[in-house]
Amino acid sequence: MSSSNFKQWLLQIGKSEKTAKNYVQAIDKSISQWARDAGLIETSLIELQAPAQLNAISEQIIQLPIFQQRNTTGKGMYSAALKQYALYLEDATDQIITDDIDQILSDSSITETEKSTLITTRIGQGQFRKSLIEYWQGCALTHYPNTRFLVASHIKPWSKSEHKERLDPFNGLLLLPNLDKVFDLGYITFEESGKIRISEQLEDYSVLGLKASMTVHYQPEHQAYLAFHREEQFRQ
Repeated sequence: MSSSNFKQWLLQIGKSEKTAKNYVQAIDKSISQWARDAGLIETSLIELQAPAQLNAISEQIIQLPIFQQRNTTGKGMYSAALKQYALYLEDATDQIITDDIDQILSDSSITETEKSTLITTRIGQGQFRKSLIEYWQGCALTHYPNTRFLVASHIKPWSKSEHKERLDPFNGLLLLPNLDKVFDLGYITFEESGKIRISEQLEDYSVLGLKASMTVHYQPEHQAYLAFHREEQFRQ
């Protein structure tokens, strides 16, 4: 991992140049120094590669008096930077998918056929993606038609879904990669009417091709999943 990669990721999800710079400096400089002084790490948080390792260290960092003091005076900037770095690390590694596949393989309550179906779905292939392509015929939001470039995105996240929900095509949107990312991270969601709702935390969202007038046309079967996304995933 590198600070430049983290900054580029922040810019890709809609953070401004100033915010991205502040977050990178907070992780690589200030927070890393506080963690080194407390004996939690030897180098920099930027050197960490495993999400679980970062999460364990972060739990200790947020208890440090200097972190709490500076985070308060900084109006939550340091805790926000830690949260964004954790999301970046999860996105930049295969650890989460690997853990999910291991969990599927060790689940004795499902058949081998079901395991195979779930695994192919988890890595972005299989019937789930085919069903979304057949239903949406292109990007659900922009209607871009070339499905080779589109991502099969779960509305209710994989980690919070039951096995049946993970395979339910009504729990899915077909989206361009940049839109999939901001939806997955909770920076956009959709009203019951289908109208887009954009988080106030998403800066310069127009550069991602987003417009406040956008809508998605979906069926009643989508509603429960979208309600979950609005209530549990969306960043107010």
